[in-house]
Amino acid sequence: MFEPRPNPQANVKNDVLSGLTVALALVPEAIAFAFVAQVDPLVGLYAAFIVGLIAAAIGGRPGMISGATGALAVVMVSLVIEHGVEYLFATVVLMGIFQISAGVFKLGKFIRMVPHPVMLGFVNGLAIVIFLAQIPQFQVEAADGSKEWMSGQALWMLLGLIALTMTIIHFLPKFTKAIPSSLAAILVVSVVVILFNMDVRTVGDMASIAGGLPEFHIPMVPFTLETLWIILPYALVLATIGLIESLLTLTLIDELTETRGQSNKECVGQGTANVVTGFFGGMGGCAMIGQSMININSGGRGRLSGISAALFLLSFILFASTLIEMIPLAALIGVMFIVVIGTFEWSSLRILKKIPKTDAFVIILVSGVTVITDLAIAVIVGVIVSALAFAWDVAKRMGAETHIDENGTKIYTLRGPLFFGAIHSFKNIFDPRNDPQDVVIDFANTRVYDHSSLEAIDSVAEKYLSAGKTLHIKHLSPECRKLLNNAGNLVEVNVIEDPKYHVADDRLA
Repeated sequence: MFEPRPNPQANVKNDVLSGLTVALALVPEAIAFAFVAQVDPLVGLYAAFIVGLIAAAIGGRPGMISGATGALAVVMVSLVIEHGVEYLFATVVLMGIFQISAGVFKLGKFIRMVPHPVMLGFVNGLAIVIFLAQIPQFQVEAADGSKEWMSGQALWMLLGLIALTMTIIHFLPKFTKAIPSSLAAILVVSVVVILFNMDVRTVGDMASIAGGLPEFHIPMVPFTLETLWIILPYALVLATIGLIESLLTLTLIDELTETRGQSNKECVGQGTANVVTGFFGGMGGCAMIGQSMININSGGRGRLSGISAALFLLSFILFASTLIEMIPLAALIGVMFIVVIGTFEWSSLRILKKIPKTDAFVIILVSGVTVITDLAIAVIVGVIVSALAFAWDVAKRMGAETHIDENGTKIYTLRGPLFFGAIHSFKNIFDPRNDPQDVVIDFANTRVYDHSSLEAIDSVAEKYLSAGKTLHIKHLSPECRKLLNNAGNLVEVNVIEDPKYHVADDRLA
C-alpha cells in the first residue's frame, strides 16, 4: 500500500508550534459550531479534541486538522431540537460506523471522480464561507436584542487589531521562521490588548471553555427500531458530508505539500474518531480546511501537528481556560482572513475566459452552492453537471464511415463510444430500408458500455430483420460481447480476438 512520503521540512518543533497555533484557532470555531447545533460549548470542544486527536493519529493524511465543523452543525440542529442531544450522540456513533464501512469497502477512491473545476469551486466556496463566518464578529447586540453593525471607535479598534494581525503574519516570515507567524501574531495582539487595557471582545465573551476530561457515556436513547429510523437518515447525511469534506481537504493538502495521503485510511480514521466521540459526549466532526491551512502554512506536516493541536486544546479546557479566554477575537479573525486569502484560488478568476465554458460554469456553480447550501450538495451538483456535460460532448463524437465492398456488402465502420448519451446518434446512422441485402457493423473503433447500448443494437438489428436483411457485427471485444447476450440470435457475430489488447479484430486473419 502506498505510504505518504515524509516531508523533509517536517520536524518536531514545527509540528508542536503549528499545533499550538491551530489549537488557539480551534477554540472559537468549536464554540461557534456548538452554538449552531444548539448544544453546550463543551460538546463542541470535546469533539474538536477527540476527532482531532484520533484522526491525526490513525487517519490517512498527516498534517490535516479535524474537528467540529459548521457543515455538520447545520444538519445536526434539527435533530437536537426535535429529539435532544442524546440522539445526536447516538447519531454520531452510527455516522462513524458508516464512515469506517466506506473505508473498509475502499469507497474513498471515488474522490478521484471529482473533476478539477469542482475542486476549484469547492476551494473558492469554502474560502467565501470562512470569510462570511467572520462577519458576525462585526456586529453587536442592541438594547432590544437585535444585531446591529459596529461603528465608531469600537469598529476602528477592531479593524486596527485585525490589520496588525494580518501584517505580522505576512511580514514576519521574511525575517524569521523560528516561530509560526500566526502564533506570533496572536501573542503580540493579545499582549497589546492586555497592556493597553483595550475594550474588545475576547474568546471568553463567547463562552467559558473551562471543563474536565470527557467521560465515557453510552447515549441514553431507547435501543429500538424506532430510534434507528430517527437517527439513520441524519447519520447517512452526516457521514457523507464528513467524508466529502475530509477527502477533498486531503486532496488539497496533497497538492500543497506534494505528498500523497490515503483516502480509504482517512475514511477509517474519521469513522473511528466519530464513534469514540459519540461515546464521550462530542458532536462529531470531520476535516477542517481553514485550520488545516493554518497548520500547513505554520509548518505543520506530520501527525504530531494534529496530535499537538488536540492535546493543547484539552490543556486549555483543563488548565488554561482563563488565559485562553483573554485572547481577543480580532487576532483570530485576522488569522482566518489570511486563511481566506491563501485558500481562494485567485488564478481561477484569470482562467475563466480561457477554459471551456462548461468548466467555468461548474467553478462558479460549485462556489455558489457551497455558500448557499453546503459542501456535500455543492460537490454532488458539480460532479453531476460535469458528468452530463462530458457525456453530451462525447455523445456528439458517435459517427460512422460507410462503403460498399466488391461483394455488394455495405460496411458501417463506427467511431466513438456507444453509451446512453450516443444512442440517438447511433440509431440515425443506419438506413435498413435502403441498405443492400448484406450489412456489416464494424466495432473496431468503438466500444459498447451499457444496457442502453444493448437496447439500441437490438433495435437496429430488429429493423434489419424486419426488412429481410442480414446483419453482421464484427470486431467486438470480449467485454463487449459479454454485454451483447440480449441480442441473442438477432445478430451474427464474426470475431477473432487479439489477446494482447482485448479488442476483437479479424482484419489480421
